[in-house]
Amino acid sequence: MGHVLVLNATFEPLNIVTVRRAIVLLLKEKAEVIEATEAQMRSQYLTLDVPLVIRLVYYVRVPRRLFLPLTRRTILARDHYTCQYCGAQPVKSRLTVDHVVPRSRGGETDWKNVVTACVPCNQRKGQRTPGEAGMRLLAPPQRPRYIALVLLGKAQAHETWQKYILSDKEPKGECISDKTRKRMVFVNMA
Repeated sequence: MGHVLVLNATFEPLNIVTVRRAIVLLLKEKAEVIEATEAQMRSQYLTLDVPLVIRLVYYVRVPRRLFLPLTRRTILARDHYTCQYCGAQPVKSRLTVDHVVPRSRGGETDWKNVVTACVPCNQRKGQRTPGEAGMRLLAPPQRPRYIALVLLGKAQAHETWQKYILSDKEPKGECISDKTRKRMVFVNMA
């Protein structure tokens, strides 16, 4: 089927769920439709527009105690699966994690020193800094401001979602609970 963006009652993005799960939330009156496609789902007694974005009726508190782990998956998602040197978007298996300041020169593995790079760009750069290799970064690497931007990294699928994901209403922070992380990170970033 498709996927639906789930917003908290405050319009902050929480998760991406299947259309089936979204319909269940709507039927239980736990959510309301914010945006829908023109397609409809019909039953004997009910016709519903297929939702694209739903908002929970009640606020769900998102604990902000755990920090977002620095992993290949989260780095690729932060950079939208795009090489930060040439802008290419090859398949995930052809992307690597590159240290801007190489580890051999004292560069550390942290959010501000690692970027996504395609294999050719990573090999071209080698053990040099981007300046020495004559390469420029598309954007300076930084710690994600809000975890949903990383967890919802595949949100480019629907243009409609962008105004909710990239809104100015994002809370500061980058933490989520263990329970939420297990549900969101491994389901949405596969």
